[in-house]
Amino acid sequence: MTTITPVLLAGGAGTRLWPLSRKSYPKQFAKLMGEESLFQGSARRLSGAGFKAPIVVTGDPFRFIVTEQLAGLGMMPEAVLIEPSARNTAPAVAAAALYVSSRDPDGLLLIAPSDHVIPDQEGFRAALEAAAKRAAPSDIVTFGITPTRPETGYGYLELAKGGNPQAAAPQPLARFVEKPDAARAAEMIADGGYLWNAGIFLASAAELIAAYEAHAPETLALSRAALEAAKADLGFTRLDPAAWEELQDVSIDYAIMEKARNLVVMPYGGCWSDLGGWEAVWQASTPDADGTAVSPGSLAIDCRDTLLRSEAQGQRIVGIGLEDIVAIATPDAVLVTRKSQSQRAKEAVTALRAEGARQAESFPVDHRPWGHFESLARGARFQVKRIVVKPGAALSLQSHHHRAEHWIVVEGTARVTIGEEVRLVTENQSVYVPLGAVHRLENPGKVEVVLIEVQTGTYLGEDDILRYEDVYART
Repeated sequence: MTTITPVLLAGGAGTRLWPLSRKSYPKQFAKLMGEESLFQGSARRLSGAGFKAPIVVTGDPFRFIVTEQLAGLGMMPEAVLIEPSARNTAPAVAAAALYVSSRDPDGLLLIAPSDHVIPDQEGFRAALEAAAKRAAPSDIVTFGITPTRPETGYGYLELAKGGNPQAAAPQPLARFVEKPDAARAAEMIADGGYLWNAGIFLASAAELIAAYEAHAPETLALSRAALEAAKADLGFTRLDPAAWEELQDVSIDYAIMEKARNLVVMPYGGCWSDLGGWEAVWQASTPDADGTAVSPGSLAIDCRDTLLRSEAQGQRIVGIGLEDIVAIATPDAVLVTRKSQSQRAKEAVTALRAEGARQAESFPVDHRPWGHFESLARGARFQVKRIVVKPGAALSLQSHHHRAEHWIVVEGTARVTIGEEVRLVTENQSVYVPLGAVHRLENPGKVEVVLIEVQTGTYLGEDDILRYEDVYART
């Protein structure tokens, strides 16, 4: 197979699978289907013989999550392009195509969302090999999924007259079809000449750029300006904010694919899901004979067509006599909805955001480049956190205007700086950080450091930090 550079798109607002997916940690980074995140599954699927190291396009809050999850697979990215703000897929793909073109204009790019599930890796690779034969000369190949039901949540691809939806080679494409209503979806399934639009594209960098030049020249020009003025930052490539902010928020489908004349579609008949809602997760979770799917920690008694998931260690969720129900329990939020209404989860996010509820966008667990922390208890003038610091990692040298901190180490050994004093604090030992003191916490060992932090003060927000030094270049 011709060597392919995967371009993994790893943005997203994290609303459709609330409360498991949120803005601070969207679904591609969650372990929805097994022990690997969807992002890791995508990276693994597009690796090995025939693939170069991936290019990842993501937002600033996720850059360290990306590298950490790739490191968990033993992988290093070719590049991580940081979008200054979300501008949909057309600018993201343009930036990636320009990046590859500067090194290999004829290099093939596979543009793929990082939150899809494709269990049959061999079958998908066979489809890629067939698609590459058309993409390598001069075509753009999009991937169409054999539909299994009249789905209203997907866009469709209409094959041109004479196209075979079961073919093992790319087929001529007539047009893109927007998400239909139920009646129209049923008509298209009965017709047989339609495929689901997977949002996956294979083309050379040169052909993609030519398509932008023909159909979206302003997007290409601004993306080029953002890339040319990009700044290197700890191995990441930060696209220039000034040029990026001028870009239109537009999808690649609308910007170029619906207008391109050299577009063909590669049918794929294997199992596929974009996990675009809880009903899709239920379908991908292989329900039992009664149509019920449960996670560890969940128990279904006399239930039908139901999904139960418990997302907290030690938490149990029990359903009795349920039908057409989705119930998702996380430590700080619970969603209960009819499965047929589960696409409306994003309405809950909108309503909670209007109330100012942190559950709308944030988790109790907050992921940082050095590890993570979770809030255990909070009152008017205190907060208790559990903090985990990865081996070799360090928090910034910092101080606080409004709070003091008490640290109790429960696992590992921490190196603690307070003012001019530096000392080791081991398991069962504690240390006090006075209000205003310049301090730092480091893990010099080879195992995680776990500590309990008790904050006391008039203001306990995460923005009460004055950083003096930071190995992760945060301000």
